[in-house]
Amino acid sequence: MKKALLLAASVVATSALIAPLSLTGAVAAPLEKTSSYIPPAIEWGECDSARLVNAGAECGMLEVPLDYDRPNARKIKIAVSRKLHTDDDYRGMIAVNPGGPGGSGLIYSVLGGSIPDGVGAKYDWYGFDPRGVGSSEPALSCDPDYAGAGYDRPNYVPEKAKDMKWWRQTTKQYAKDCKSADARALLPYLRTTDVAKDLDSLRKAEEQEKLNYYGFSYGTYLGQVYATLFPEQVGRFVWDGVLNADNAFYEANLDQERQFDENLDYYFQWLADYDDVYGLGSDWRKIKRGYYQQLDKLDKRAAADGKLGPDELNDVMLSAGYYVYGWTDIAEAYAALVHDGDGSLLLDQYGGPGDDNSFAAYNAVQCTDAPWPNWNTTKADAWAMHDEHPFMAWNNTWYNAPCLNWPAAANKQPFKVSGAKVDSPILMVAETYDAATVFSGALATRKKFPDSVLIEGVGGTTHSGSLSGIACTDDTIAAYLDTGELPDRKSGNRSDKQCDPVPAPVPATADAEVTAKAVAQRTGPAVEAEDAMPADLREGLRQAQANR
Repeated sequence: MKKALLLAASVVATSALIAPLSLTGAVAAPLEKTSSYIPPAIEWGECDSARLVNAGAECGMLEVPLDYDRPNARKIKIAVSRKLHTDDDYRGMIAVNPGGPGGSGLIYSVLGGSIPDGVGAKYDWYGFDPRGVGSSEPALSCDPDYAGAGYDRPNYVPEKAKDMKWWRQTTKQYAKDCKSADARALLPYLRTTDVAKDLDSLRKAEEQEKLNYYGFSYGTYLGQVYATLFPEQVGRFVWDGVLNADNAFYEANLDQERQFDENLDYYFQWLADYDDVYGLGSDWRKIKRGYYQQLDKLDKRAAADGKLGPDELNDVMLSAGYYVYGWTDIAEAYAALVHDGDGSLLLDQYGGPGDDNSFAAYNAVQCTDAPWPNWNTTKADAWAMHDEHPFMAWNNTWYNAPCLNWPAAANKQPFKVSGAKVDSPILMVAETYDAATVFSGALATRKKFPDSVLIEGVGGTTHSGSLSGIACTDDTIAAYLDTGELPDRKSGNRSDKQCDPVPAPVPATADAEVTAKAVAQRTGPAVEAEDAMPADLREGLRQAQANR
C-alpha cells in the first residue's frame, strides 16, 4: 500500500475526456454480483516500452464496461501486456499487480524471469494498468500541480493554526478538483470490485478457465476480492505483503502509523551499529532524538537551496521503514546533512513531487472502497497517534485527507472477503515487521482462506520482499507455481513456514568485526541474498507502493 509522500514516479499519464455522471455523497454500494460481460478479443501488437519490446512482450487494450451493471453502455480500455510461455510444460496465464492502489503494472509481464528454476517460462505473464491508471483510457488526473504543492508545503505536523488551515484547504481543494476532472466519470467505478471484474474480463478475453495471480501489497487485497467474487476461477495465487481486508482502509492506515514508527527505530539501531561508517553515534536513542531535532531545524530553515524541509526529510526516511534495500544510500545522505548541513543527497533521494495520476487513482479507490470518519475524528486520531508514534501520524493523515471530501460515493463498509468457496490453496508471504501491511493482517487473511499457507520472513522489516534471493521463500514460490506443492499448514494463529527475512545491507566500508556483531544481533547468521528481481521491477514496486 502506498505510504510515502511525494517520492518521484516514472509513470506520466494524461486524462481523457468522458462526459460526467452524477456524483453523490457517501452511500452504500449495491450488493456485488459477478458480470456476464464477454469482452472482445484483445488486438495484440508492439509495445511502446522498449523494455517490454526487448523482452518479447506484446501490448494491447482490453475493452470493459465503465459500469458492469450496464455492460452494454459506455466502455473504457485497460492497458495490458503479455509475455507468452516458452516452456512446453504450459501452466496457463498469470496476472500481476504491484500494489498501490494506483500503481502501474504494465511492465510486470516480465516478472516470470525472476521465478527460480525457470518456472516462470511455463506461464503466460500479464501486466496491466488498472482502470484510470497509466496507459489505460481514460486516465484520471485531478490537479497535475498538486502533489502536496511541490516543495512549498508547511510542516506536516500542524502545530501552527496557519499550517492546519493550509493543509485542510489544500486537501479539500484537491477533492473538489477531482469532481471536475476530465475523467470524473470514472470516480464511482474505481472500487477494487471493479478492478477485480476487469481481471476476470482479461481471463475471459484470453479464453482461460482459471486465473493465476501474483499480487504485491494492495494487490493482495485485489486478489482477495477476486477470489471472493470468482472462487471457481482461482488458480495459483501468490500474495506478498498481505492487507487485512477488514481494516480497509482507515484502520489499516492507523496500523501503518504504529509500525512505521517502530521500523524507524530499527533503522536507527542499524545506523548505531555502523557508527564507524556514518558517525551518527552508537546510541540509537540519541540518533532518534537527533533526527527530530533535524526536523525542527529544517522547519526553521530549509536546506538544499530551500527545497529540503522537514516534510521532504520525513518522506525520504519513510522509505527506510518500507524496505531495507536503500538503507545505505539514505544513511550516506542523512549523514551529510547532519555533519555538513548538506541536504543535496537527501534531495536526490527525495526525487521531487510525485505523479498526480497515481495519487488520484490511489484516492479514488481508497475513498470509495470503504467509509472514512469525519474531520473531528480524523484530527483527534492524528493527534493521539502523534503523541505515541509521531513519525508518520500527520504525514499519513494529510495524504489520505482528500477522502474526507471525496466527490464519489463510499461503501458503508469494506467488501466482505471470504475464502470459504475457494478450493485452490493460496500462498502468502509477509515479514514480521512489515509496516505497510502489518503482519497481523496476514494472519487474519490466513484465517479467511482455510487452505492458505503463510511464509514469514522472521524479524524482517521489508514490505513485499519476495523474489529477493532468499531461497527459502523464493524456492517455495517456484515449487507452488510449478506443481501446486505447499508447506504443511500448521494449527493455530501463526505462520506455516519460517524463512530468513530480506537481510539488512552491510556498508561497503564497515569494519568486519563490527559487521559480524551487527548481523548476529539483528538477524542471526549472515544470509547471502542477491535480488532475483530486476532493478526496474523492484523500483516499480516502490513507486506503486510508496509513491506520493
